[in-house]
Order: sequence, then structure tokens, then C-alpha cells
Amino acid sequence: MSLRLSGERRAVLQQRIRWIVGFTIVYNLIEAAVAIAAGAVASSAALLGFGLDSLVEVLSAAAVAWQFTRADPERYEKPTLRVIAFSFFALAAYVGITAVLTIAGAMPEAEHTAVGLAITALSVVVMPVLSWIERRTGRELGSATAVADSRQTLICTYLSAAVLIGLVLNSLLGWAWADSLAALVIAVFAVREGVEAWRGDTCATPIGMLLDEDEDEDEHEASGSRDAGDASA
Repeated sequence: MSLRLSGERRAVLQQRIRWIVGFTIVYNLIEAAVAIAAGAVASSAALLGFGLDSLVEVLSAAAVAWQFTRADPERYEKPTLRVIAFSFFALAAYVGITAVLTIAGAMPEAEHTAVGLAITALSVVVMPVLSWIERRTGRELGSATAVADSRQTLICTYLSAAVLIGLVLNSLLGWAWADSLAALVIAVFAVREGVEAWRGDTCATPIGMLLDEDEDEDEHEASGSRDAGDASA
């Protein structure tokens, strides 16, 4: 079955990705500002890390947005994947180091913050929706970068949930270490996703590969027809 996209459908999907990453960039800039400010007031390392993670998400989304402003987006697939991979590694490094320092008592314990609870709860709702839309669009388009970026957004959802749980447990039970343990799991997962993005090992198959496969199938069918004709002759 051919997976070839019409030029009109491809243009629609590329435009949709531009809108998705544009919204993601604006949302995460606002999220970063709110989280970093709330984290500074409450001395919350988790919220500060959450805010910086939002800036990493902006980097990833901006890389995809830049790619899809090019006349030939597929040509920039590999360098864009490299940027996304580095953003995963940066996220893993910061979250992991912050978690270890917090558990070791090298960083101050966080205070209750209603603003922090609100922004992380909102992200737990918004980010999965953005990730789902971008992943479906990227898979149909055959864009490895769009799928990788949707995974980055999903990582941010997990991190949002971890920070939210940590803030809730800290506010209710005084367990300041809870979000640090969850953050370590997120860091490991982010490293894995970074390695896969670096290798280009995503769930999407680039359009060029799909077209090559279609051409190979056409050539195979044509060859089969010629062979059948020769045999009958």
C-alpha cells in the first residue's frame, strides 16, 4: 500500500506542525517565567528545574519550527534531530544533578507555593494534548523531527506530573525528597530519548524513505510484469 502524500496534504500537515510548535514556544516561555519566579520565591529547586526545562522545550520546538520554514524540510531532518537530542541530554543532566543535590541536602527545602501547584497542574493537562496532536501529524507526514519533538513534549508532561506530585506531598506531608526521586526516573528516560533522537530512531519514517520505498515497489512490479511477459513469449 502506497503511503505517498499529495502536495496539498503535505502542505496542510506542515502548516499544522508550524502552528503546534508556535503555540508550544509561547506557552513554554510563559510557563518558564512563572515557574522560575515561583521557584525563586519558594526556594523550590523542583520548580526552578521545571522552569528551565520549559526553556529546553522552547529550544526543541524552535528547532522544528525553523526546519519547517525551509523550502525542503526533509533536508534539515538530521541537524534538527541533533538539536533535539542535545536538548534531551541537557534536560537529563540538569534534572539529575538537581535531584541528587536535593536528596543530599545540598539545596534548601522548598516551601508551599500555590502558583507552582497551579502551573504544573495546567501543564499536566495541556502538554499531553500538544504531544498527541504533533505525534499524529508527524507520523502522517513522515517527519522524524516532529515525532521526536512530540516525545520531548511528553517528557515535559512526565516532569510536570513529577514536580506536581512532589509539591503536593511537600505541602501536605513535608516530603521534600519525593519529587527528586521521580525526577531521577525522568532523567534516565530523557537520556534514552536523547540517544534515540541522535540516531534518528523514532517512530516516524522520513517522507523521502517512503517515496523511495514506493519507487522500489513500482520498479519491482514493473520488473515482474516484464518477466511475466518474457515467460509468456
